[in-house]
Amino acid sequence: MLKMPAVFSSSMVLQRNKNIAVWGKSDKESVTVSLDNKTVETKVQDGKWSLYLPPFNAGGPYKMSVTDGSSTVNFDDIMIGEVWLAGGQSNMELELKDCRDGSKIIENASDNATNCNVRYYYTPKVAWKGEELYKAEAGSSWDKFTSGKCSRWSAVGYHFASKLSEKLGVTVGIIGCNWGGTSASCWISRDFLGQEQCLSSYLQEYDDIVANQDEAEYLKEWEEYLVYQAEFDKNVGNYYATSPNPSWDEAISLFGENKYPGPVGPRNEHRPCGLYETMLSRIAPYTLAGFLYYQGEEDDHKPYTYYELLSKLVKQWRHDWKDDTLPFMLVQLPIFQGEGEPDYQNWPFIREAQMRLYNTVKNTGIAVILEYGEYGNIHPLDKEPVGGRLMLQAMYHVYGGVNADAAFGPVYESYFTDGSKMHIKFRNAESGIICRAENEEGFEIAGADKKYYPAEADIEGSVIILKSDKVQKPLYARYCWTNYRKITLFGANGIPVAPFRTSPEDGSKASGSRNTGLIS
Repeated sequence: MLKMPAVFSSSMVLQRNKNIAVWGKSDKESVTVSLDNKTVETKVQDGKWSLYLPPFNAGGPYKMSVTDGSSTVNFDDIMIGEVWLAGGQSNMELELKDCRDGSKIIENASDNATNCNVRYYYTPKVAWKGEELYKAEAGSSWDKFTSGKCSRWSAVGYHFASKLSEKLGVTVGIIGCNWGGTSASCWISRDFLGQEQCLSSYLQEYDDIVANQDEAEYLKEWEEYLVYQAEFDKNVGNYYATSPNPSWDEAISLFGENKYPGPVGPRNEHRPCGLYETMLSRIAPYTLAGFLYYQGEEDDHKPYTYYELLSKLVKQWRHDWKDDTLPFMLVQLPIFQGEGEPDYQNWPFIREAQMRLYNTVKNTGIAVILEYGEYGNIHPLDKEPVGGRLMLQAMYHVYGGVNADAAFGPVYESYFTDGSKMHIKFRNAESGIICRAENEEGFEIAGADKKYYPAEADIEGSVIILKSDKVQKPLYARYCWTNYRKITLFGANGIPVAPFRTSPEDGSKASGSRNTGLIS
């Protein structure tokens, strides 16, 4: 019987100007795929088949026919344009209905709107392989921009696609493949994750817990958790919606323990490698223009190895898509501090790892959104500028529509010392650096003792000169080395100065972690 992956459906968007991957299963000898006036045939081997259609220019709508001589699958209303995968955790997952101005966008949605040039496929979110996953996949399809469909789209993905479509004049398709609260380790295979010794704890901690786990007892505990947590979430959601001054402590006192993310085991979406198996691998290698990625919050309990983890994820995804150069545009974490919590100073290391990936791994981009975080809310609601800055990165790195000065704010480049002063040079700052406050207080410098003190900052074009009465011979400098603070330093284009430190040997350490992770 002829079967196709769920990501193929009517109204799908196929990538222009690239060979188009098509694959599936059949119990016959050969399969033929026809798209518009192009036809390709391939042999079936061990029940599986795959082929590539030749490149198409942007356009449509088209029809596709797939047949093995016995069964035929037909798709219609297909557009050829740009296709991006939107991966990550909750800030990529945050849906259009929940973001700022999302309700207005949804109310104005229709097939005749300008934004009908955006389409979306929501990868089914099931954490284990079984009938529930297969049923969800069977019910999934590509959606067009209508009020009845777009409310659950990724807000970041939508805003990126809407702006990119407007720039390029083609249909843009987004494949949403994300899940809130998940570590990058959830989206990597066991083979790849196990290649790095410094990442072994992600697997070892999980394996130690499940080694002697009784399957029947675990499944019983898991089902009880699902029932309990659904009721808890409903009660807490209603409490926050109706109480004049809600607080988490009061919510717990009223409704009991928050048991999220549930018992560790083979049905928990937070287990390492799990969502790679049930989500990512089931849509690869659908032909893409590239990846969008917004994640890192859940790995803040292991900030010092996040560069290796993120690098391994990029390598895994490119491997699965059979393209070592496939563009990867990531979002650098914004400011954030939990209400009533100390500033653990662990997010700077995540941000540094993200910038390091951009600086060291080819065909990557980074959207700096530092100022768009919110105190006390790890899910900031304004996603339009996030999508906009990702679009600028894509235009700069992939499409060539803008230059670096438009796509970036000032980024640290180099320094030199002059007596008691330290001169910090920035790239992408030829038009100057702007301070939106009376004084910029985000800089610190240190001497040989590696003790940091606040520094006075004087701006001279693309250079900032730092000094402090407490540091006579500065050797190290850092900027915005904190989870949360007011952001006042920007490039002339309105994009903030990216956080940095001049040396990873400066003695900086995180003071703790908001997040202890699933099993650490």
